[in-house]
Amino acid sequence: MAKEKIHINLVIIGHVDSGKSTTTGHLVYKCGGIDYRTIEKYENAAAQADAALLIVSAAKGEFEAGISRSGQTREHALLAYTLGVKQLIVCVNKMDLTEPQYSQKRFDEVVKNVSVFIKKIGFEIGAVPFIPISGWSGENMIVPSQKMQWFRGWKLKRKESHSNGRTLLEVLDSLLPPVRNASKPLRLPLQDVYKIGGVGTVPVGKIETGVLKPGMLLTFSPAKLTAEVKSIEMHHQGLESALPGHNVGFNIKNVSVKHLRRGDVAGNAEHDPPSDVSSFTAQVIMLNHPGKIKVGYSPVLDCHTTHVSCRFAELREKLDRRSGKKLEDWPQYLKSGDGAIVKLVPNKPLCVESFFRYPPLGRFAVRDLKQTVAVGVIKSVEKGDHVKKASQKVQSK
Repeated sequence: MAKEKIHINLVIIGHVDSGKSTTTGHLVYKCGGIDYRTIEKYENAAAQADAALLIVSAAKGEFEAGISRSGQTREHALLAYTLGVKQLIVCVNKMDLTEPQYSQKRFDEVVKNVSVFIKKIGFEIGAVPFIPISGWSGENMIVPSQKMQWFRGWKLKRKESHSNGRTLLEVLDSLLPPVRNASKPLRLPLQDVYKIGGVGTVPVGKIETGVLKPGMLLTFSPAKLTAEVKSIEMHHQGLESALPGHNVGFNIKNVSVKHLRRGDVAGNAEHDPPSDVSSFTAQVIMLNHPGKIKVGYSPVLDCHTTHVSCRFAELREKLDRRSGKKLEDWPQYLKSGDGAIVKLVPNKPLCVESFFRYPPLGRFAVRDLKQTVAVGVIKSVEKGDHVKKASQKVQSK
């Protein structure tokens, strides 16, 4: 009997033109997972994941552009850590374009620079493998490259286990399965909503906590709708139950596709249903903002699958960003490098949760000026008083 495969969500991140699509497509092709002619039609993306594959280019000028202040390498690594990704793999790509080709010196230089900033972010360097590859030619992806015989392999030192190997495929096989919390109430942020002929309305998303089953009565927030689950599918196969980590589509009764949208959160209507919040308190770290952040500042928050503008209503405490020790009550402003406790008020209906109760719905990034300017975790939420009544009204129809 074949061994059941462990389900792990992997997000591919990196600077533009670092080789994300090429590497991923070539890897899937070499593993026999997809027809080569179809590779270009697909691209990997995820709002949250269990592990991240950070691809950096070793080509002259491209690596430097990626780790610059305006580059995406630092930002993507920071977002991965902030959004809860605990396992990181660094692929030093385009080794065929170094000078000379497959240069050990260039690989060592890239590793040294990347190590510095991912350590500052919070990743444990001993648990991050670095692998030289060529996504274009397939070097060191499935079998050890004869063109990089100087590479003695990667090593992983983790509390749970130690492992080592030579190739990208081997390090992917070494990923640890995440702890899935199926005992908590259901939380399923929607990634999209489709109208399928002959089927009806089909929301899709990743289950973060709890269990989803056909016949379950769901509450959607902040849409304030309640509907019954008719059926569940994953990879075009019907399921009798779906667990945390599963990316699913599910058919619901009597709800129009126009009444649901990306960022809505589904939960069990009979077991701690989700609701929108009137405000929430968060601990934030200001990362890279050129000005002073004062009360009234209204950037966009990225939390689970939603993107909503929120107002900094109160600056309650300034903190030491490393120790968390309080430095000042009610500061007049915040600047880059400051930590703080703040009260945020969403400018549009929003469903988020305390990090301590539902971690995947309690982490966020603050976006402004086309970059991430802060990250934070939600300490407590103030839920809207009208939500319970609205849900009851829908159920009674």
